[in-house]
Amino acid sequence: MSLSYDHPRAIYEIQIEGELDRGWENWFNGLSVTLDYASAKPPTTTLVGPVADQAALRGMLCKLWDLNLTLISVRRLEAGDQEEPGGDSGY
Repeated sequence: MSLSYDHPRAIYEIQIEGELDRGWENWFNGLSVTLDYASAKPPTTTLVGPVADQAALRGMLCKLWDLNLTLISVRRLEAGDQEEPGGDSGY
């Protein structure tokens, strides 16, 4: 009996406090990096994209920990929830 699963990679949105520029996209396995500069709040960075599995997600969260960044939220997006790339990124 084989335990082979052909699930599509889940799309995650990870929001952190602080600024990361698009140069970090490769380090985070190709997740898109967008900045949000809210007027009265510190800037936040949002990483969005497919994550292979839970181990890969944990690895990304460990990278954020290693960078001493504050995690705001982690959200698994349903199909159609992902924002279009190239939206308002704060640049």
